[in-house]
Amino acid sequence: MVYLILAATVILSLLAFQNYRFYEMTLFRPYLIKNSNEWWRWVSGGFIHQDYMHLIVNMLSFYFFAGPCMEFFNEVSHHNNGVLFLFFYIGGIVMSGMYSYYKHQNNYGYAALGASGAVAAVIFSYILINPFGKIYLYGFLQLPAWLFGIVYLYYEYAMGKKQMDNIGHDAHFFGAVYGLVFPIIISPSTGLEFVMSFVNLFN
Repeated sequence: MVYLILAATVILSLLAFQNYRFYEMTLFRPYLIKNSNEWWRWVSGGFIHQDYMHLIVNMLSFYFFAGPCMEFFNEVSHHNNGVLFLFFYIGGIVMSGMYSYYKHQNNYGYAALGASGAVAAVIFSYILINPFGKIYLYGFLQLPAWLFGIVYLYYEYAMGKKQMDNIGHDAHFFGAVYGLVFPIIISPSTGLEFVMSFVNLFN
């Protein structure tokens, strides 16, 4: 399923690079979702990207963390087909866009794209199930996963408030929160295990 998501994202992004009509039809546009019932945009925008660098960064990040996450969801569902992981990933695309939808539903000019929100969900589900794993910030600064999570959430929240660039910080933040909450909803013991992993440090 990991490779299926990767392949679908790469193929659809390449198609969007080459076909402007397809690009426009797949962008996440809250105004058109609300007023023209173009509901597919909830998901399609998460499978296209602005350029090659945007695509490569997102897919590399996805690839590095998706495997352990899919193993977790397979274990929870008692199936090895990756269907629950796919449901989680699609949910990450949708949930990461919720805030932007309500904020921009009457703004015809607003549009967004990219898998960043769903990738953030995958990364944070990894943090939940492996809080003391290692994550490299900027490729060289090694941090425990839990500390990376705190830094990431603070940064995305602060940058979202400032609105100084065209990056979807709100989508990153809410995708990350979803990545923490969803696994706990379907497997409450996961949240307890996360807490106990820190408690055990002092025993």
